[in-house]
Amino acid sequence: MGEHGALRVQRVRPEHGPRLAALLETSGHGCFCRYWHFGGNHREWLARCFHAPEDNRAELLAALQAGSDEASGIVAEDATGELVGWLKLAPALISTKVYEQRLYKSLPCFQRDPAGVLTVSCLFVREGQRRRGVATALLRGAIDAARAAGARAIEAFPRSDIDVADAALMMGPLALFLREGFEIVNDFSPYPVVRLRLEAPERASA
Repeated sequence: MGEHGALRVQRVRPEHGPRLAALLETSGHGCFCRYWHFGGNHREWLARCFHAPEDNRAELLAALQAGSDEASGIVAEDATGELVGWLKLAPALISTKVYEQRLYKSLPCFQRDPAGVLTVSCLFVREGQRRRGVATALLRGAIDAARAAGARAIEAFPRSDIDVADAALMMGPLALFLREGFEIVNDFSPYPVVRLRLEAPERASA
């Protein structure tokens, strides 16, 4: 991982907690990257984000302190020490809510052993820092971290349409993943599934 221009990209650690929470708070959604671990229905989730976002924040910080895979990911830090980007990278085995969505449930591309597979389930860059290479740095850091951990593959659920608000790209844009060597394994527009097999050749230089 390391330095990417003016950015420092690294695995998230407990001491990043307050700064990560501050970054995610700028989204205005109150989710604090907890949706995939929330057991209630969609209405209950929206109510929690609106009425009790502090519960999501507390759960994020607790997961970080505990070293839980629920808070596993990569952060990007600028020269001032401010966190400007976050990529959630969690084992597929604990990301079941992503895979159980109607669009993705029972797809043939998921007829594989999930052990050793990591999932990109959130990609957030601070407003004002977007389209400056932060997302690319985060994804490259995630690939490096996955290889170092001995993962077999990374899977992601980006959007392929580009004429949407930034808030609709919480899982990242398709072009970002294709540039880094991911392959489309289910081509359903605008919600494809992509996978990077880590035993595959290294990505081409940008």
